[in-house]
Amino acid sequence: MTVLVTGGAGYIGSHTVLALSDRGEDVVVLDNLSTGFRSVIPEGVELVVGDIGDRALLDSVMDRYEVDAVIHFAGSIVVPDSVTDPLGYYLNNTVKTRELLAAAVVHAVPRFIFSSTAAVYGMPEIVPVTEDTVLAPISPYGSSKLMTEWMLRDTAAAHPLNYVALRYFNVAGADPQGRAGQSTARATHLIKVAVEAATGARDQVSIFGTDYDTPDGTGVRDYIHVSDLAAAHLAALDHLRAGEPGGVFNCGYGHGASVRQVLDTVQRVSGQRIDVREEERRAGDPASLVSDPSLLRQTLDWTPQLDDLAVIVEHALRWEQRLRQRPTV
Repeated sequence: MTVLVTGGAGYIGSHTVLALSDRGEDVVVLDNLSTGFRSVIPEGVELVVGDIGDRALLDSVMDRYEVDAVIHFAGSIVVPDSVTDPLGYYLNNTVKTRELLAAAVVHAVPRFIFSSTAAVYGMPEIVPVTEDTVLAPISPYGSSKLMTEWMLRDTAAAHPLNYVALRYFNVAGADPQGRAGQSTARATHLIKVAVEAATGARDQVSIFGTDYDTPDGTGVRDYIHVSDLAAAHLAALDHLRAGEPGGVFNCGYGHGASVRQVLDTVQRVSGQRIDVREEERRAGDPASLVSDPSLLRQTLDWTPQLDDLAVIVEHALRWEQRLRQRPTV
C-alpha cells in the first residue's frame, strides 16, 4: 500500500511525509516545487515533480505505485493573494483538486485526506469554533477550500471513497529534529514573521489592531505545532484504514494566544528585541479564532504532544536560524 502525498515538499506536507516515513509507510510525493523544496524529502521517498492538474501524470502515478490513500496538501494558501487573484485560487485549489478526485475514483483509491482550513468559518460569532459552526468564508481562499469539501462529500456519497477533511487553525513550529520547517518565501504567519525578525531577516513586525475585545486588545489565535498536525493526518489515515466513517475535524489545541503574547514569547525564547509597530485593523480579521478540537481527540484518538507556545517558538526559531546559515533548503 502506497500513500500519495500531494504538496509533500511543502511546509505541512513535508512534516506529514516525515511522520509517514518514520513509521515505515511506503510514500510517494507529487509536488510541482513552486513553494516546496526537494531537500526536505526524506531518503527512500520518491518525489515526482509535476502538477496535480495533469491527469496523465496522475494516472501514471496511481498505476505505478498502487496508491491506497491520498493525502492532499497541494494548493495556494495566502489569503490576501486570493482576494487579488480569485480565479487563480479557484483553479489551483478547486479545479485541480477535482482532477485529483476524478483520478482517485477511476483508480479505485479508497481513502482521501484533505488539507482544509478554519477559513471556511469566516468570522464566527461564537468561540470556540465547532465543526457545526456556520460556514461563511470571507475570502476566495476559504471558499475554494469549502468547495473542495463539498466535492469530497458528494464524491464519497456516489463512489466507494472514504474521506477526512482536517480544518487547520494556525499552524506553526518545525520538526523537533530539525529536518523540516517553514521555508516559503513571503510567509505571512505571525510566528514565522516574528522569528524572521528575531534573526535579523526582517526589520519589524506589525500588530494589526490593538483595540479588539480581548485581554490585551490584540487578536487571539489557536496555534498548533506542525508535528502535532502531521500526527493528526496519520491518525486520520489509521481511522479510515480501520473502516471507520470519515468526516470533518477541527485541528487546534482549543486555546489561544494573542499577538502580544506571541511576540513576547519570541523575544523571550530568542533573547532578541523585536521592533514592533502598531497599525490599524485589517479587514476580515476576527478578534478571536480558537478551535474546539473535541471531535478530533475523541474520534481519531489524537493527543497532542507539543502543546506549548514556547516549544513551538523554539522549534520555529531553530529552523529560521538554520535558514539564515543556509538560505536555500
